Amino acid sequence: MNIITLTLSPAFDMHCSGEVMLNHENLIQMELCQAGGKGVNISRALVNAGYANTAVLLLGEENADSFLRSLSADGVRAEVVSVPGRIRENITIHTPDGKETRISFPGFAVESDALSKVTALLEGKLNKDSALTMTGRVPEGMELNEVKTFLQRAAEQGAKVVVDSRSFDLDDLLEVKPWLIKPNQEEISTYLGENIDSIEQAAKAAVVLHEKGIANVMVSMGGLGAVLACDAGVFHAEVPQVEVRSTIGAGDSSVAGFLAAAGKGADAAECLRLAVAFGTAACMTEGTLPPQRADIEFVYSKTTVQKI
Repeated sequence: MNIITLTLSPAFDMHCSGEVMLNHENLIQMELCQAGGKGVNISRALVNAGYANTAVLLLGEENADSFLRSLSADGVRAEVVSVPGRIRENITIHTPDGKETRISFPGFAVESDALSKVTALLEGKLNKDSALTMTGRVPEGMELNEVKTFLQRAAEQGAKVVVDSRSFDLDDLLEVKPWLIKPNQEEISTYLGENIDSIEQAAKAAVVLHEKGIANVMVSMGGLGAVLACDAGVFHAEVPQVEVRSTIGAGDSSVAGFLAAAGKGADAAECLRLAVAFGTAACMTEGTLPPQRADIEFVYSKTTVQKI
């Protein structure tokens, strides 16, 4: 399967450590600076585990060179549409008490023809043998309806469309009807307008969305594991306890694992098992570093999937 990740609003992810006090000067240490964005995280996780893919990105011209150098260093193959402006920066400050503070700067706004340039770049690449992930924000200047139409056309061409974006509410998702969505506990609660705090509740919620036309609804529930509702039934994956270093990017890695398994023709239970192995292993790395193969293999060996 030809996996294409689309990132319309990329970011530099900067991870720092130190004490932070408001209204004071703070000296903190830079630990890591990476090219990021949800689609980039998916691509990096796939590459690190040995799965080929292509990252398609909008990049602000002012600091695109350093972004591309970071992607190249990680072995990510990128195809780029350049736009005026600057790629945004996200700063995550890790304090000694284990808490995290995030500071996000606005990035570029795009002109009205930006998505048409992306469409042209993908001409002939979206078909029944491809998957397209639309993850992360829709940038300022781009109409959400335009993005939804683009995704619907991709699905009509046979592509397996994955959506994981807070720019989309539930009505948007039900309009697009992606092949896969991956809400977390907070997101699925928002979609259904009720607190979802157990596997049983998550399974029922996933079934509701699947029955409304979304082929695969995978709900991540942190330490409780994850559930998947699809045509083959409803499945629950239980994961082992691990030392969590950072949860940033774990959801993106779980999407990568699901696609990696689906690309090999795996059944639903196997897709869920590899998804949670990728996602849990990502929690064992610092910042947005991709899951390591040895960690994926360890978590996979300890993960059980049952039909419920």
